[in-house]
Amino acid sequence: MKLGIVGKGRLGTALAAALREAGHDVDGPTGRGQVPAGDVILLCVPDGEITAAAEAVAGRAGLVGHTSGATSLAALRPAARGGAHVFGFHPLQTFAGGDTPDLHGIGCAIAGSTPEALETARTLAEGLGMVPFELPDHKRAAYHAAASVASNFLVTLQAMAEEVARDAGLEPAQARRLLAPLVRTTVENWVALGPQAALTGPVARGDEHTVSAQRQAISAASPQLLPLFDALVERTRAIAA
Repeated sequence: MKLGIVGKGRLGTALAAALREAGHDVDGPTGRGQVPAGDVILLCVPDGEITAAAEAVAGRAGLVGHTSGATSLAALRPAARGGAHVFGFHPLQTFAGGDTPDLHGIGCAIAGSTPEALETARTLAEGLGMVPFELPDHKRAAYHAAASVASNFLVTLQAMAEEVARDAGLEPAQARRLLAPLVRTTVENWVALGPQAALTGPVARGDEHTVSAQRQAISAASPQLLPLFDALVERTRAIAA
């Protein structure tokens, strides 16, 4: 396909590189408000800018898609009014910049206003080695919330661990290096076994003495983290039960 990419952020840059490597003719990524050439134009812009970007490319391509996991296809109405078939294309992955990403095996949420649009999204995903699955508009909020919990909140929790580890004498880089194998194994156990079987530690064992000692340590090191710690302990008890 001849593809145009709008958006020079992490996702737009990564997808442009991956699509070129897969053999597509790619124009871009261009800046917001600019119109790349292509039979298919993919908008890799923040959710709040999708409609404006769709307005800018209206009438310039027969197929226009966005890469948001949370926003419905209604945001692409300006492009649809210009005659385009519209689609959603959300790689279920985090992009932190750097080299061309390896997208093989990752999920990709797709949607389309027409069978042609849906098939375009599916073809793009499969051509990059991704596993496409259809996502209806009314389920997008739940899907995106699940993705945010799995990815964004994981980083938040590791930042919390770094902060508490500092009080144990570990610098952030050292803490990350030492905790990383534990995190990776925990995630792999969750994938293979599910949450209940993968859960270990004092809450799962019912060791309230150790949980109390941990709470006191967090209170001394970073008291602002106590509400989050308490909420996590409560939820972990529920899983363990």
